Amino acid sequence: MRRRRRITRIALAAGFAVSIAALIGTRDTREANAKVTDEASVPFYLRGEARRLQEELDETRGNLDLANAQLEKARQVIRYSSEFKISADLATSILDIALAEGIEPDLAFRLVRVESQFNPRAVSPVGAIGLTQLMPATANYFQKGVTREQLFKPETNLRIGFRYLRTLIRQNDGDVQLALLTYNRGPVAMKAAKAQGVNPSNGYDRAVMRGYEGNGTVE
Repeated sequence: MRRRRRITRIALAAGFAVSIAALIGTRDTREANAKVTDEASVPFYLRGEARRLQEELDETRGNLDLANAQLEKARQVIRYSSEFKISADLATSILDIALAEGIEPDLAFRLVRVESQFNPRAVSPVGAIGLTQLMPATANYFQKGVTREQLFKPETNLRIGFRYLRTLIRQNDGDVQLALLTYNRGPVAMKAAKAQGVNPSNGYDRAVMRGYEGNGTVE
């Protein structure tokens, strides 16, 4: 009798699992979740099995979402690396830091290309440093005590440069063109141009935004 009852429970559990699989395959995910987690409709001796199956299902879905996210990131890295002819490591750094600082990657890559041609050791005639061509005084405003040598490190330079750009976009009420011109010419020159009523554009904004159709920032 005990063996018969055990076989019966196993058969019922197997049938229940098949029912769950059928529900997942034929109904909306939310409906399947509601069906699986509705313990009131499941016999008490199968509720533990139902919870176990639900946990396995949730874990599988979580792993699938993670795998999809990693695949999408890999595709983006390959695209940017190929488009801008840079290493995958540098493309990954620009992508990750741009998103972390709230800058659209398409704009971030274009900024770095125009500023330094992706050369982390670039130094301008006026002393701007690194990938995003930061002036030491500007960099120090966003990271107190940052040294000149630290600004040659891609991660540090990108993080401060993108944070500065994000700040300028906010200060200009989302106007990416004005933000870029301020980034290039400086706040003093932009203020003087506005006071004189002249067009502040010097071609820099067009060079960065060529082929770009985004909004500048991401939430």
